[in-house]
Amino acid sequence: MNKAAINLDGWLFSPHAYDISMIHTHRNRKGMKMAGEELIQSSAKALVNRLSKGEITPLDLLDALEPRIAAVDPLVNALPTLCFERARASAKALMQKPQSERGILQGMPVPIKDLSNVAGVRSTQGSPIFAHLIPEASDVMVEHIEAEGGIIYAKSNTPEFGAGANTFNEVFGATLNPYDTRLSAAGSSGGAAVALATGMAWLAQGSDMGGSLRNPASFNNIVGLRPTPGRVAFTRGGRLDSSLGVEGPMARNVEDLALFLDAMSGDDPRDPISKPRPATSFLSALSTYKKPKRVAYSSDLGGITPVDPEVVAVTRRAAEQWASEGVIVEEAHPDVHDAYDIFQTLRAEGFAIGMAGLYNDHRALLKPEIIWNIEKGLSLTMAEVAKAEMARTALMHRVARFFERYDCLLCPATIVPPFPVGERYVASCNGVTFKTYVDWLLIVGVATMAGCPALSLPCGFTSTGLPIGLQMIGPSNGEAGLLAAAHGLEAVLGLDTVTPIMPRVFA
Repeated sequence: MNKAAINLDGWLFSPHAYDISMIHTHRNRKGMKMAGEELIQSSAKALVNRLSKGEITPLDLLDALEPRIAAVDPLVNALPTLCFERARASAKALMQKPQSERGILQGMPVPIKDLSNVAGVRSTQGSPIFAHLIPEASDVMVEHIEAEGGIIYAKSNTPEFGAGANTFNEVFGATLNPYDTRLSAAGSSGGAAVALATGMAWLAQGSDMGGSLRNPASFNNIVGLRPTPGRVAFTRGGRLDSSLGVEGPMARNVEDLALFLDAMSGDDPRDPISKPRPATSFLSALSTYKKPKRVAYSSDLGGITPVDPEVVAVTRRAAEQWASEGVIVEEAHPDVHDAYDIFQTLRAEGFAIGMAGLYNDHRALLKPEIIWNIEKGLSLTMAEVAKAEMARTALMHRVARFFERYDCLLCPATIVPPFPVGERYVASCNGVTFKTYVDWLLIVGVATMAGCPALSLPCGFTSTGLPIGLQMIGPSNGEAGLLAAAHGLEAVLGLDTVTPIMPRVFA
């Protein structure tokens, strides 16, 4: 591969030639042989079990990660900021505690998306405005992860302020899809998803407004969950009671996802809409799995969005696999006919509330899509906002009634397979040209509008070997049932062991 910088539609990224000797060197160093590679291939649940028994330490996991990242990340640019010195100090402090006081994660390393502050670590939000910010305090969500034994070792790449669903920014450049490095990793949790897919993470934190946990999960063959608003406490900015943006877990399989949600969930007085942790853990809920009686599948949620035909074929085939297990699978969808107008209006309102100050002070440093979204929000009338809020409430009630008949709703997690990374966003699909840069996200925006938990589960590949995710949506506050259903379908599809890959590099 050419070592010269590649210009990706104006976004510079300088990958290095892949050198397998870097991993071989690690395997043989200090007599470790295959230990590091064995750890990289393991599931998070298995590693937590070994940590709890004292068979391995958090330092062993950090020692396995560091050379893996050195070999892999130059090819995909997923983890631009590393903090291994801080991580080792945290690990040593945790190891001084009794095993019973090391939390749910027991010392598992976790990268944090570069939209959330980590004390003492560069936290840029993918923006030149904050390119050199080193915060003194961590986000509430980060504090909760660390309190449960999570060890922060990296910040994962994100588009500027998480906007656009394609992970590129002027601070760090583009994150590349490991299944084909010419393609997008999606976003905004693109760096987190790629780190998981390539063995640079076992668990990863992300956030989601318009599919930012689900789109990159779909594009990278991993699992990402948007929880019910309030399930994960975080530091709020802008509107205090907003339920559009949430924090959530990403992992290689559903068991690991449930484990991480257990660690992330819980209330905090600094987040007034946060919920107490359930009495029964989400991981335990998987063991009580019962096949759903009736599920719905819809390729396009009633024609609200175009969808690539191959995406439809793969996701429908996955849904039909459940039918072969005796589950009733019906073609059905809730009435979400006005989701587009609601999504566009309330998203714009959120941008105006949260980013008007940055717009006033730093407009020249914002990317055009963000400027458009803020200006759209600032131009809204109170009547338009009120109409959208009332329509959202009505939509939520219709969706809730839908789940009185169906245990969950299945549909594509993304409307297209991974697209060229140099394209800022999906401009058209299946012959339909979109008006705005977020139109292609409507199929994930519905669960956001309805306040429902939703996840992307790997369900197959295109004819050219690109991942496709199946979106699974459950009723509000129904994470336990949704995760159990996903765990069952994962087993039916034969995807219960998702192992990391080496990037497929194309010049």
